[in-house]
Amino acid sequence: MINRELINPQSIVIVGGSNNVQKPGGRLVRNLLDGKYKGDLYVVNAKETEVQGVKSYANVAEIPDTELAIISIPGKACPEIVEVLAKQKNVRAFIIISAGFGEETVEGGIIENQLLDIINEAGASFIGPNCIGVMNTNYHGVFTQPVPEFHHDGVDFISSSGGTALFILESALTKGLRFSSVWSVGNSKQNGVEDVLEYMDRNFNPVTDSKIKMLYIESIKQPDKLLYHASSLIKKGCRIAAIKAGSTDSGKRAASSHTGAIASSDSAVEALFRKAGIVRCFSREELTTVASIFTLNEVRGKNCAIITHAGGPAVMLADALSKGHLNVPNLEGPIANELKSKLYPGAAVGNPIDIIGTGTPEHLATVIDYCENKFDEVDLMMVIFGSPGVVNVYDAYEVLHKKMGQCKKPIFPILPSIVTAGPEVRSFIKKGHVNFSDEVTLGTALSRVLNTPTPASTDIQLYGVDVPEVRRIIDQLPADGYLNPSQVRRLLGAANIPMVAEFTSDDKDEIIEFARKVKYPVVAKVVGPVHKSDIGGVALNIKYEEHLLFEFERMMRLPEVTSIMVQPMLKGTELFLGAKYEEKFGHVVLCGLGGIFVEVLKDVSYGLSPLSYDEAYSMIRSLRGYPIIKGTRGQKGIDEQQYADIIVRLSTLLRFATEIKEIDINPLLATDRGLFAVDARIRIEKK
Repeated sequence: MINRELINPQSIVIVGGSNNVQKPGGRLVRNLLDGKYKGDLYVVNAKETEVQGVKSYANVAEIPDTELAIISIPGKACPEIVEVLAKQKNVRAFIIISAGFGEETVEGGIIENQLLDIINEAGASFIGPNCIGVMNTNYHGVFTQPVPEFHHDGVDFISSSGGTALFILESALTKGLRFSSVWSVGNSKQNGVEDVLEYMDRNFNPVTDSKIKMLYIESIKQPDKLLYHASSLIKKGCRIAAIKAGSTDSGKRAASSHTGAIASSDSAVEALFRKAGIVRCFSREELTTVASIFTLNEVRGKNCAIITHAGGPAVMLADALSKGHLNVPNLEGPIANELKSKLYPGAAVGNPIDIIGTGTPEHLATVIDYCENKFDEVDLMMVIFGSPGVVNVYDAYEVLHKKMGQCKKPIFPILPSIVTAGPEVRSFIKKGHVNFSDEVTLGTALSRVLNTPTPASTDIQLYGVDVPEVRRIIDQLPADGYLNPSQVRRLLGAANIPMVAEFTSDDKDEIIEFARKVKYPVVAKVVGPVHKSDIGGVALNIKYEEHLLFEFERMMRLPEVTSIMVQPMLKGTELFLGAKYEEKFGHVVLCGLGGIFVEVLKDVSYGLSPLSYDEAYSMIRSLRGYPIIKGTRGQKGIDEQQYADIIVRLSTLLRFATEIKEIDINPLLATDRGLFAVDARIRIEKK
């Protein structure tokens, strides 16, 4: 629960405040005073009568009624203090800085629960324990540095970790980012990242509230809440960037399929972020760079003009943009020639547009005007301008300042000379701008922004899936484990997922009869063992009856084999489709090209079930191997529409069959006649 007393308290008490600003209690008082907190401020310190000019009380029983308490005392002493404040002093918001609770010992966890019970009983709000505090435009309730500038149009930043929050702030301040609020939720006993986001969503005011959110998350305890409120905020016009730390647990898992080997809790995070429309970041620099991108005019295309006076950085930036599937279009023709005539000899306009080291601020203005008004193929501009030592950098940055206010197309300032042109850069930032000092970091971050899909629709449609039949099949299954081929076939049939013709038997005459019917060549596979190929249980391209008989007899002698499955040998492009159930998140759906692309390159895309068609297309098109799906070098592409159909139907099947814990369709073969599931494996758990 988050309330007004936590956001905008009219009175604050610092329990454990001191005159020593090197201690948390002392720094808390100092930050509140330096931030010109306008409400009533009290301090509790039994050894002092005055703390930094503020009256100090010997104990909490002596203070007047207060709205917010910020507590920095040993953890064991907290319950008694909190009880007095909640029951006698009407405190309705608590920030507990103190550590030594559930993050350290079982005893500490018990004390933490006591605190929660007292605070909940009082109907109060609780941040922490084990955090650095909260700061916003109303008060600076933290014991740390730096304290950024606060503006209503700045960034809202919510962090699981206090220490990490400080390092992220350091990164942000060098770029010129301003803040609206900073939340360190610590142990998140009552309010975690998801809860703060929920408050921001439910109380969102499009006129006064920040539209940029940064998140640093160490544990997603409520995925549904995070998904719902992040999506809701983004649909209201906000933009969200987030780091989810701790993403490499997949190696700890034993897996019985490609899906099991590739999917992990991090896959679920990736899928959730994509579904919500959150831009996922992997470093502090990337997070603050993405947030800085959000402060500029929204980018409405992927065609970038690079304006520079130094060739190397422009080339590196072009490479980064290309790797991120953004475009640096060649600028040529009469307009380009006209622009070139207005620059010094030696300048290049092909894109990157290089005004050379002696190029003037006037040249910079001219190039920006051409990109804004005459080059229709340009969607955004990136200006690299440092200190070459032969031009007035102040004047160049003043041009940049004016053009960023005038132009509709976004302009990204890359001002790398933060040492030699330090005063000029700082002057530029003080005018309300951000600075991207590293061009490659910017290019990578912008790629993440532009390749992140918009929030997915929450509507659930059946898409041709026979839900009653799906439930009948699942309910009739007698036990947990892997389904047999006939059960798999029935389930996929109910989901309207096309399958290659097949026949399973332990009778060689029946196998031969089926092969004659579908015509050679055929494929033979063992039924029973999980890993067929590992024991020699798959035979491809069987062209005649004698070969089939030989393989039948050989395979039936293999361990654990109960029968043989025969299918026609189809030719086409191998695709991959699978899903894995992740606790709390639900089913993570994976798609990609089959064969080496999934086995070696792990080129897969993730989505969180249920999926819309927009999500399915986004998943397909985000694959590195997408050009093969689309068709490249004269080769025909696959039916992308049917691939999306099957992805959506699979996700709908999973929505109504949560007992399915793992499903692997590999390969899903794209042929001239359409897409067919050739081999599938489904594991269920009913418990």
